[in-house]
Amino acid sequence: MQTEENEMEDLFPQRKRLPHDMPPWVAADAVFFITLNARERGGAPLLDQDRPIRLWESARRYARQNEWWPHLFLLMPDHLHLLASFARSSGPRIVLPKWKRWTARALGIRWQRDFFEHRLRTIREYHEKASYIRQNPVRKSLVNKPEAWPFVWEMHD
Repeated sequence: MQTEENEMEDLFPQRKRLPHDMPPWVAADAVFFITLNARERGGAPLLDQDRPIRLWESARRYARQNEWWPHLFLLMPDHLHLLASFARSSGPRIVLPKWKRWTARALGIRWQRDFFEHRLRTIREYHEKASYIRQNPVRKSLVNKPEAWPFVWEMHD
């Protein structure tokens, strides 16, 4: 028998949990395009105070711990885009929730529950996503050219 609460849940679409498992055939050096959203959309929670530099420092610390390799990391006011590779043993399914928990506790960031990820399959796709990421502040009319956006970092081999 359905309760009133269950009937209400049926009226609204439910957000599905994404599996984020890395199949065994995916190369160990695969690069993923990732988007993480702050729970507060429309504001600028990721750019408050010293959060941008602390987020980047934490990303670099995770790289030193061999959790991930952030090739390109760009903060927007309420979300971040990332091109990253992950340790084969953990992958995005383990590393990203762990990093989000740490940043939530240490920096007070409230993240949306899940994240978007897409494995890049070609070097062309990598360059397309990198361009998309760099152009994001321009598309949102935050700057006139990508080079003017201060909240972007790259790690080089």
